Amino acid sequence: MSATAKKRAPLPDDIRAAKGGTPLVSLTAYTTPMAQMMDAHCDFVLVGDSVGMVLHGLPSTLGVTMEMMIMHGQAVARGLRQAMMVIDMPFGSYEENPAQAFRNAARLMAETGAGAVKLEGGVDMADTIAFLVARGIPVMAHIGLTPQSVNTLGGYKVQGRGDARAALVADAQAVSDAGAFAVVLEKIPATLADEVTAMIPIPTIGIGASPGCDGQILVVDDMLGLFTAFKAKFVKRYAQLGDDGEAAIAAYAAEVRARTFPAAAHIFADELPQ
Repeated sequence: MSATAKKRAPLPDDIRAAKGGTPLVSLTAYTTPMAQMMDAHCDFVLVGDSVGMVLHGLPSTLGVTMEMMIMHGQAVARGLRQAMMVIDMPFGSYEENPAQAFRNAARLMAETGAGAVKLEGGVDMADTIAFLVARGIPVMAHIGLTPQSVNTLGGYKVQGRGDARAALVADAQAVSDAGAFAVVLEKIPATLADEVTAMIPIPTIGIGASPGCDGQILVVDDMLGLFTAFKAKFVKRYAQLGDDGEAAIAAYAAEVRARTFPAAAHIFADELPQ
């Protein structure tokens, strides 16, 4: 889907129909200005629960709440005109049962205007995905490394290697059969991502997967060099805004202490010039 050809934001069915075509482009966003910058370039923008680590300084995504997701979702929605917005369901908002998932997904969509929700899990979440889809909630699935399960996965490890390969294939098939319109594949071997992409009829969105996926997503603060706590292997930094920002702040501090800022150009005279 070409960014220049869009007349409106795509719908989940448009994303599904992009399977096998021009790769889908996505980034995360948490604020209005960032959403505005990426709107013309992305097919969909994800309000990710990564906001907890990126903007709130949390050690993982587990502490993110519904209220946080709604606040950031509303901010992102104000910056989007052409890209579809997808919003993450936070940890604890959907795992209990399908009815709980529906209540919280409906709230997220109603209060933010998101076009779809994303939730983590494969075979174990298939019934929940089917329940949501049957009630008008479009679902993007997320398998492989699922950050909300980091404690049970033993850390941020590559998933789907060796004996775990068959289970991931089963996860992909399950979420597709359940009605998800797309699935994020995170931190899995490239050959496995290619196998899954060829196997299921819905788009695969890679993050640490394969260029053969139907699309790609990155955390925007990672690719801009704003989040520097760590850098995953699958992240390419297209800018170093964190370094640039710190240098600018240091220059500002030095000028303030030297009384060279504010200069004449930045202050006001007693009277208007004649």
